[in-house]
Amino acid sequence: MRLTTKGRYAVTAMLDLAFHAEESPVPLADISERQSISVSYLEQLFAKLRRRGLVMSVRGPGGGYHLNRAKEKITVADIIAAVDESVDATRCGGEGDCQQGVMCLTHYLWCEVSDKLHNLLSSITLASLASREEVLRIAERQMPAPKRANVIPTASAQPN
Repeated sequence: MRLTTKGRYAVTAMLDLAFHAEESPVPLADISERQSISVSYLEQLFAKLRRRGLVMSVRGPGGGYHLNRAKEKITVADIIAAVDESVDATRCGGEGDCQQGVMCLTHYLWCEVSDKLHNLLSSITLASLASREEVLRIAERQMPAPKRANVIPTASAQPN
């Protein structure tokens, strides 16, 4: 299986967008600063994400990107596929010509691993990622002070 930084960065940037694009479009420079991903790399990723209909851009002053679908409707598998990544664990791309045109002994094992991984990533949405406690804690540290209070309830605000 080969999931490169392209797929990882795309998922990270989309999750950042899910946290920050509710009120206004998010400039790539903001995502770049929060996630330490270069703006030029984000531009390449977002061009692909836009072509696949996962994000939409807003031009001009105050412009940036929004999610083009509800975060409950965007899966990690959608994002990875949009940036031309693969979760194929086989060396042959599933073709069965693993070793000089002949199927290897473990071909079906790696096909099964690929299917299970794809099914797992298809079951994880941006909404489900964004609601995870550990992700919320990290996102809170990246948000400006006024927004922080809205992310994670304080101990006194939580029901007993």
